[in-house]
Amino acid sequence: MKKKLFLVSALSLSLALAACNGSDDKENGGTDATEGLETNIVTIATGGASGPYNIIGTTLADQYVKEFDVNSRTQTTGASVENINLLEQGKAEMAFVMSDALSQAINGEVSFNEPIKNVSQIATLYPNVVQIITKEGSGINTIEDLKGKRIAVGDQNSGVEINARVLLNGHGITYEDVKVDYLGYAEAADGLKAGTIDAAFLTSGLPNASVMELAETTGIQLVSVNAEKVAEIAKEHPYFISYDIAVDTYKNEEAITTAAVPNALVVRTDMSEDDVYDLTKQFFESLPTLQNSHQAANDITLDAAQESVVAPIHPGAQRYYDEQAK
Repeated sequence: MKKKLFLVSALSLSLALAACNGSDDKENGGTDATEGLETNIVTIATGGASGPYNIIGTTLADQYVKEFDVNSRTQTTGASVENINLLEQGKAEMAFVMSDALSQAINGEVSFNEPIKNVSQIATLYPNVVQIITKEGSGINTIEDLKGKRIAVGDQNSGVEINARVLLNGHGITYEDVKVDYLGYAEAADGLKAGTIDAAFLTSGLPNASVMELAETTGIQLVSVNAEKVAEIAKEHPYFISYDIAVDTYKNEEAITTAAVPNALVVRTDMSEDDVYDLTKQFFESLPTLQNSHQAANDITLDAAQESVVAPIHPGAQRYYDEQAK
């Protein structure tokens, strides 16, 4: 009997010590495997399978799974407009979007019949560069040369299509002046190869995998957009900036001037402050891993994350930024 009592006492003491140690770990900033997010699912709406949104987003989802033990995955979509609608409908928790589509959503313009309310910003990301691609020898050198041509403008209502339409309109070209095909990155590249289209808008971070493959297999050239014209368009659409695609990005022998639009990482406004704080913190702590997944993420920095913000910053993200500023 004494031996049994001793064993019970020893076991009780061990459990008590373990509980104390666990409490100490938490107080000292240690991790607790039972702690996590309030939500069990973090779906990240991205874009086409070969685009930077999806590549970076998939890597980020993996980080959330490892850190929080939640069901986190990406959803390939038609990109910005669809992504914002998915947030509004509660069908995704986070999304990568372009600032032009986000601006229109907040204001209830163009593709949005009324202002979208259930979307808040976490961060401004890397610039999405408007890459207008054509075959060598096509005679298409500037955006003005697209008039009368068959062009791919991205998936319908995607961020690519929105800025393609704005840039064309800014140069006096409407959809009635061109033959429009609504094609994503991979389909547009296939169309150029097959000769079924004359040019394509592929707006993304640099480099775009579909354009890289096209540069390897087909003679291509980049179509330029005049910087002064971009500045003029930016008076009405302030999210546009002028941008130079560097030499040899796609075997190009000279830098090509075009336009760019900053990307944004957004979340549902109705997500809890604590969850968004944790998701934001892990996002920035995962930057080295995200940068290894796609070089476009090299342009994401904590310092620039609050610049050119379009939507209201979520309180959880703001709490993280306030902590970093101390």
